[in-house]
Amino acid sequence: MTHLLERCLIRIDRGLKGLEVTCLAGGVLLMALNTIVNVLGRYLFSQSLYFSEELNQILMVVITFMGLGYVTRQGRHIRMSAIYDQLGNRHKKGLMLLITLSTAVTLYLLSYYAFLYVAKIAQRGMLTAALQIPMYWTLLVVPLGLFIGGQQYSLAFVRNLQSRDVFLSFHALDIYDDSQATKSP
Repeated sequence: MTHLLERCLIRIDRGLKGLEVTCLAGGVLLMALNTIVNVLGRYLFSQSLYFSEELNQILMVVITFMGLGYVTRQGRHIRMSAIYDQLGNRHKKGLMLLITLSTAVTLYLLSYYAFLYVAKIAQRGMLTAALQIPMYWTLLVVPLGLFIGGQQYSLAFVRNLQSRDVFLSFHALDIYDDSQATKSP
């Protein structure tokens, strides 16, 4: 049973990773391409792309919210760990279980409320100013990104339940490197 659960969790993790990486890489590349074409158009032809700023704003939202799951997967999210770092392993484990579970629940709730907001925007039929696409299309990534972040914290919670070690994410072991703290810039 444990082996089956592990395989299922690994599949979920791989699927989320593919989605996150595709959205992040695609978003950054599209943003760079859009900006380059807009600059070239402005300086070579004295004509900017009328939708460039709007497209970059949409891509920034995609990168931000899809990046939430990605940084959580890598164990690179912002942490306030002054008290946590002073604890012994047993207490760190308990606190990490509390942190991952409460963060997952919070992100799931935020995802739910974001979805309700996007549904309300969809009902109103609002369009973006330049591209004239439904506004809710540009916002669907918000509840999706929050949900994926919740999935990543849920995976970290399960990993911490299964292991003796403390994990920041499904893959990232909580290891503090003293050499980083003593290096001067």
